[in-house]
Amino acid sequence: MNVLVINCGSSSLKYQLIETDSETVLAKGLCERIGIDGSAITHTPKGGDKVTTTVPMKDHTDAVKLVIEKLTDANVGVIKSLDEIDAVGHRVVHGGEKFASSVVINDEVMAAIAECNDLAPLHNPANIIGINACKEVMPGVPMVAVFDTAFHQTMPDKAYMYGIPYEYYEKYKVRRYGFHGTSHDFVSKRAAEILGKKREELNIIVCHLGNGASISAVKKGQSVDTSMGLTPLEGLIMGTRSGDIDPAIVSFIADKEGITADEVVNILNKKSGVLGLSGGISSDFRDLGDAAEAGNEMAKNTLDAYAYRVAKYIGAYMVAMGGVDVIVFTAGIGENNAIVRALVGNYLTCLGTSIDPEKNKLRGEEVILSAENDKVVTMVVPTDEELAIARETVRLTK
Repeated sequence: MNVLVINCGSSSLKYQLIETDSETVLAKGLCERIGIDGSAITHTPKGGDKVTTTVPMKDHTDAVKLVIEKLTDANVGVIKSLDEIDAVGHRVVHGGEKFASSVVINDEVMAAIAECNDLAPLHNPANIIGINACKEVMPGVPMVAVFDTAFHQTMPDKAYMYGIPYEYYEKYKVRRYGFHGTSHDFVSKRAAEILGKKREELNIIVCHLGNGASISAVKKGQSVDTSMGLTPLEGLIMGTRSGDIDPAIVSFIADKEGITADEVVNILNKKSGVLGLSGGISSDFRDLGDAAEAGNEMAKNTLDAYAYRVAKYIGAYMVAMGGVDVIVFTAGIGENNAIVRALVGNYLTCLGTSIDPEKNKLRGEEVILSAENDKVVTMVVPTDEELAIARETVRLTK
């Protein structure tokens, strides 16, 4: 099967065409600045060069049409016609409590996704636009929605309820949902496979450390807790997001600065995290690492604070699960940043695990970092959310 995987943002559209029998990426690309001047598509066929074309895209339907044009192009295409696309898998950020697994998209599903718009106002409307654009361009092709939140729907209520009046849950469904579920699911499964065990036999902590970052406690194959909350703002210190703070800080800063609560939340989302904590050095951990090595104290302190928060969550989730067998690093920072892994690893010796300095130099590879006799296995498993979406699409449509 050829599955087209779509990840739609408000002004962008990422895509991959995956041949699922061999799990080969035939082509991938990105449409940027949709509906904005200077829109462009970047397309990379398997074994070919990246080609960027500046072309007007007034909306996501134009973008999907361009994607199909590139995929079927005589020079840079990888298929002869649209008929060779067997199904489309869509990343949908928020499924609320309605979806505990991926689903084939129909009118009822579309209405349910729309009902979750106020829980993810930046993402779900864009996801819906992407789905509708694909339906317009590819009528009759089966489409599947894969939700970021679905994997975490196995959390018990003691993990997802907040200590606020219950009426807000009843009226507005205010609770922890968690995100990056597709990645947490994929990586925990793969970690068990590498160790030659069933996921249902293991307690696994997955550290998805990218610009957005979250940790999950996967007990015997099910997510029982995760660090992100109602929105992706809760939890770890991230690239530009604050993570956990005292909620009273919002009104305190609003009063002091003469700004609204919404403006403070915008600061917490876009100007905080390691970017804000470092005094504006960077949200990129490579830059922070370089600055720290050059002796910049703010960069050092920022990396220390980041690693401390990660380690604190790992300790909490070990207790929540009654023990841990495997700790996994994944996503951009988790897979590639040896400094961050080492800093986190310094806290983990009390759990009976270690990080080998030589193995820790590897980037973007599956590797067991801990010693053979360590009580807890610490490892790196690269995530592949697009492949996970393609697998779910095959499962539901083949």
